[in-house]
Amino acid sequence: MSYHRFVVLGDSCAEGLDDPYPDQRAYRGWADFVAARLAQDEPGFRYANLAVRGRRLDQIVPEQVPAATRLEPDLVALFGGGNDVMSRGWDARTVARRVDAAIRACTEISPVVVTFTLSDISHRMPLGHRMRPRIVALNDAIREAAVSYGALLIDLWPDQAVTDSRYFGADRLHLSAHGHRRLAAYVLNLLGLEPDPAWLAPLTGAATENSRRADLHWLLHEVLPVAVTRTRNRMIGRQPGDGFFPKRPDLLPMTRDEAWAPGNA
Repeated sequence: MSYHRFVVLGDSCAEGLDDPYPDQRAYRGWADFVAARLAQDEPGFRYANLAVRGRRLDQIVPEQVPAATRLEPDLVALFGGGNDVMSRGWDARTVARRVDAAIRACTEISPVVVTFTLSDISHRMPLGHRMRPRIVALNDAIREAAVSYGALLIDLWPDQAVTDSRYFGADRLHLSAHGHRRLAAYVLNLLGLEPDPAWLAPLTGAATENSRRADLHWLLHEVLPVAVTRTRNRMIGRQPGDGFFPKRPDLLPMTRDEAWAPGNA
């Protein structure tokens, strides 16, 4: 099956953090890789990415779904929920309703919808075990909604790549270039397309193990700045993601610079 209009919704994970293009002009990520591969089979293919970093599911639905509806997609990918997990005032039932609403809305505007659970990143950070029950609850809601509305599901929870730090960026949350290629391969396989075999091949060598020194560096340079920013935002009534815009709000063809090729860097 070929696709003509691919639209991506979600948060920073859908935008492509932490996988910048070589010229640093924008983030690339798994969705760009998938789009470039889909474009190979369809000359009239167009791709839009409406994701905005920092957004929760209850923001994604009213902000991104109407824009996606106007684009009349025949393939939608939704990657969201991470910001709900990390938000204050967590409530599993509230987030489950958000998940249900988001996946239902996507299936109402596109015949094919791909969605994702979160991987178990809780062990990648000190005190991460406190986050694990939230991720489990979110993933349960995503699995249930995917079955209810007929969405295709990529379940990242059992993926053992999560134990290798090289698949993640410096913040230990967002995927690195290796991680985005791996996720792109999962999406392409799900759609019945052949990805670059290297994207799923085991990385050579050994990953760097976390240490107290590395944990301290992470806390000072990754966690603390985010905590300060979130505190300031709450004081002034600013929501995460305010001031950011989708990197690709219109359906556009893939350019030569975005072309997919085995081993594309």
